[in-house]
Amino acid sequence: MALGALGVIIRITLAVVPTFQISQIVYENLSFDQLEHNLDAIFGSGYSVSLFTDWQHHRATQVWLKQSITGSTTPALPPLFYGATLQKTKLHPLAGHSPENCTEQLGVPGPWYERLPHFRMNFTPSSGAELQSEYFVPRAQAYKAILAVEQLRDKITPHLFITELRTIAADDLWLSTAYKRDSVAIHFTWKPEEKAVRSVLPLIEEKLAPFDARPHWAKVFTMSHQRLSQLYPRLNDFRALAAQYDPNRKFLNAYLQNVFGA
Repeated sequence: MALGALGVIIRITLAVVPTFQISQIVYENLSFDQLEHNLDAIFGSGYSVSLFTDWQHHRATQVWLKQSITGSTTPALPPLFYGATLQKTKLHPLAGHSPENCTEQLGVPGPWYERLPHFRMNFTPSSGAELQSEYFVPRAQAYKAILAVEQLRDKITPHLFITELRTIAADDLWLSTAYKRDSVAIHFTWKPEEKAVRSVLPLIEEKLAPFDARPHWAKVFTMSHQRLSQLYPRLNDFRALAAQYDPNRKFLNAYLQNVFGA
């Protein structure tokens, strides 16, 4: 992860694993109250777990549960998941949108590459025209962070398509949003209303400031480079590395100047 500041990547090594099968089940209306004591259990219930919310009514509208399976038999579908109810039909994360673009659900097994994405290859993902923001908070503080954002629900929802909550394991990449800490990502898919979105983002960032929320580099945020320096402890080391590999600043651009103070 270098944001293009270290030059062109000419070689990459991949760690591959044998192909495997995934089933996908969706549950509706999970109360946020369940996250206070069951957050780890909920997000640990599958190979990949996503919670979707519009921030209204103190709940996740949908839980997308993707589980690794053996064989080709459809697994049992429990009718309840921490109080959320099993889907009756295929669903789209956005209310009112056709689920045609979504990957197969209802527990039907399939190869990982056809189940781990939410949307089918060559089909429009999400709503199509949209803006995105994402903030990563320490997993141990995620429930409090979610409640903090929820306080802004009536300012967020009018400009929002949906928010997705998901977990990310810690790593040791200097600029990673999960550097040295297990994280929960709070991802906002916004309507294409840039002025309105940029007006609400500082409010969200203020609510998340006590949790040292790190913004996704490739999505919309408003934090200063001074604040970013506080959130990324190896940022100065990265600046030095960039100066070493790009002494003539050929890869420096307006974005890097803004976020790094370069």
